[in-house]
Amino acid sequence: MGILGNIFGKLFPSSHPANAPAAGAASPSNASASAPVASAPAAPTAMSEVDVEGMLDGLAAKSSEKLNWKTSIVDLMKLLGLDSSIAARKELAKELHYTGDTNDSAAMNVWLHRQVMSKVAANGGKVPADLKD
Repeated sequence: MGILGNIFGKLFPSSHPANAPAAGAASPSNASASAPVASAPAAPTAMSEVDVEGMLDGLAAKSSEKLNWKTSIVDLMKLLGLDSSIAARKELAKELHYTGDTNDSAAMNVWLHRQVMSKVAANGGKVPADLKD
C-alpha cells in the first residue's frame, strides 16, 4: 500500500470502497493455474460520504501542536500520524506522478496537498470545495 493508501486508511473506515484493493491485484484466490473463469463485472458499490473535514478538525482540536491541515500537506500527514518527512513527500509525489522539481519542496507541497484533497473527495471524502483541484 502506498502513502495515498495509508492516507485513505486513516480517513475512511476499513469497509469503505476507497480502502478496497485495486482491481486485478494478485491474491491467493486468483493465483491458481486453472483457466480463468469469465464473470460479469462487479456492480458499482454505493460510496458513502465521509466527513473528512469534520474528522480532521476534531483531530486538530485535540492535537498538542497547532496543525493547519487545510493548507499544509506536512500538517495533514502529521495529524494522521504518518511520516511527513521530505523523503515521504517525494515518495507521495512519485506515486501521484508529480512532474515538477521535487527539490522545490514549497511548490511540490502545494501540489501534493491539492492532489490529496482531490483524491480524497473523488473517493467519497467530504472536503471543502476550495481545497479540491
